[in-house]
Amino acid sequence: MMRVGQGEDIHRIDDARTLVLGGVIIEEGPGLAGHSDADVLLHAITDAVLGAAALGDIGQYFPPTDPRYAHADSADFLRVATRLARDAGWEVANIDATVRAERPKLAPYIAHLRRRIAEIAALDPGQVSVKAKSGEGLDAVGRGEAMAATAVVLLERPPTR
Repeated sequence: MMRVGQGEDIHRIDDARTLVLGGVIIEEGPGLAGHSDADVLLHAITDAVLGAAALGDIGQYFPPTDPRYAHADSADFLRVATRLARDAGWEVANIDATVRAERPKLAPYIAHLRRRIAEIAALDPGQVSVKAKSGEGLDAVGRGEAMAATAVVLLERPPTR
């Protein structure tokens, strides 16, 4: 038995903050505005995991109005989501994510992002795909005002022994 979940997120650019993407600090930024570390990629993946397991969404577990999550590490959000999915009898089979950003150019970071997301979700890097796209000058991403991410996650029930 399998289930598919999708997630998406978008955050405004905030040049005063450090960019955290997929659990990786990217010094060349720009950073993103948000209550937590504003990791748009991990937020989208977390929502996809929760959605596939029919467990709600990231805001139910980590509301942006809760001061406990101010500047929180979004890796913890994904760890909780994968644990909740496991507790419900599901395992993550794979993650496929896309980041939309004008800057920085993400191609040099893709392998590191895949490894870090795999580490956070307790997966093999071969189970994680990350792609980067620009906004082609269109919408808030294309104008360099925001960064967005989408993710699809496949969950499967492990065989019973």
